[in-house]
Amino acid sequence: MTTADTDANEQGTPVSVKIRERLQAARKRFHANDNIADFIEPGELEALLDEVSTKMEGVLDSMVIDTVGDHNTKNTARRVAKMYVNEVFKGRYVAAPSITEFPNAEHLNELMIVGPITVRSACSHHLCPVIGKIWIGVMPNERTNVIGLSKYARVAEWIMNRPQIQEEAVVQLADLIQEKTQPDGLAIVMEASHFCMGWRGVKDLDSKMINSVMRGAFLKDPNLRREFLSLIPKKD
Repeated sequence: MTTADTDANEQGTPVSVKIRERLQAARKRFHANDNIADFIEPGELEALLDEVSTKMEGVLDSMVIDTVGDHNTKNTARRVAKMYVNEVFKGRYVAAPSITEFPNAEHLNELMIVGPITVRSACSHHLCPVIGKIWIGVMPNERTNVIGLSKYARVAEWIMNRPQIQEEAVVQLADLIQEKTQPDGLAIVMEASHFCMGWRGVKDLDSKMINSVMRGAFLKDPNLRREFLSLIPKKD
């Protein structure tokens, strides 16, 4: 096969296949809540958007929705593709936000709480919205790196903008904050409404899920854990 033939074949290969083959060659996971930004080359995200748009058009056709004659759904496939690739699942396709870390020059060692941070995600079972709030507690030490308050919101958004389950999302967020700051203790509480319960299934609009991750001092010291939980504003 000539170089020209190879180039022609590659041009005809869907971009999703190219990305998947790179991941498989590197023996990397590409689960719904994994970030795959390192395996996407410049310009491929736009091509992926085009591919998803075409396939979404096929989904609407299979559901017998007239996307030609119905003015309400004429460009729905493209809009849905942009929503998933550029917004709802953005945390899969873009690199982590830049986080500047500073030494703990003042040797802060008192409990710090950030929140509530509003987060939006999607359930990986039905791709229904998951909308909630997160509270983050940090017990620093003299070696802990300090990051800006807004950075907690940015990393939370990056982690949550993927299809996943709430339990795994909170663990992923804890792992990232732990890696960046190295505190003596880390605590995260998330409370969220799951539209897979309110929009379908049992259609329970009032049910919410609350889960937590406690590490280091928060896990070992019940008094610190109680202090953190008591300082979180009463949840609705």
